[in-house]
Amino acid sequence: MSKKIATREAYGEALLQLGRENLNVVVLDADLSKSTKTYDFGKHFPERFFNMGIAEQNMMGTAAGLAASGKIAFASTFAVFAAGRAFEQIRNSIAYPRLNVKIGASHAGITVGEDGGSHQAVEDIAIMRAIPNMTVFVPADAVETNAAVRVAAAIDGPVYIRLGRLGVPVIHGDAFEFKPGRAVSLREGRDLTLVATGIMVAAALEAAEQLAAEGIEAAVLDVHTIKPLDEEAVIRAAKSTGAIVTAEEHSIIGGLGSAVAEVLAENCQVPLKRVGIKDSFGESGKPAELLEKYGLTAKHLIGAAKEVLKRKA
Repeated sequence: MSKKIATREAYGEALLQLGRENLNVVVLDADLSKSTKTYDFGKHFPERFFNMGIAEQNMMGTAAGLAASGKIAFASTFAVFAAGRAFEQIRNSIAYPRLNVKIGASHAGITVGEDGGSHQAVEDIAIMRAIPNMTVFVPADAVETNAAVRVAAAIDGPVYIRLGRLGVPVIHGDAFEFKPGRAVSLREGRDLTLVATGIMVAAALEAAEQLAAEGIEAAVLDVHTIKPLDEEAVIRAAKSTGAIVTAEEHSIIGGLGSAVAEVLAENCQVPLKRVGIKDSFGESGKPAELLEKYGLTAKHLIGAAKEVLKRKA
């Protein structure tokens, strides 16, 4: 996991590949194409690229119109603007009629860094997973992102793809296969399961390695699809290891932790610890410092694992 690539970079590359393969793919951006990495698509396919300016609601409405005309529309902006400013248009113009719009939501989470709390979306997964008809992808690395974009293009209906600004370790190999709604087992373990999404998957793998050195065997589950959640994988992990720790760069309210808690409450009640943003906004700072302050590191996952093991029957 030495090489680091931002998932937004992989998103831009995947769009460019799709543009060459499928003439029905169109891309819209809200004046952030160099940041969201849709710029190259626009340079190569100007007739299929639409810079809508700083008008996110209008962008989503236009994307809906293009999708209703038979196009596969990728609408890109920062996550805080997509899930926040354009919520009504996504709900009523895209999800309600189940149109073929894919939302590339970049710069999610606190690793946006110095842009601060106003630009750090920590509630977008919760908002998007609550919308009927919406599929929610949170890829962990560049390989998973590339595959997620391709799968999203093939899905008939709206998809929210959560992307990050920061370079993250490449976890998966070239043979990786992205199956929507199916979590990926990255490591086996008997004592507990670390259920992670997005950038926290790499942290979970690091934590599992350090726990193993202490004689604690932690399984690691990569949940790249928050909705539909792989409930079978969660229940299987709970039954086989008897304890769960969730990890996400998002509020513990409404995101992966909540989704897993819902499944466990109804099917297999085992000790659970949710690691994520604890009902607060982010703030300006360097990404590494923010991850440390908000408790989103391998060290914090190790602490959560030991805490949940104390409650294990």
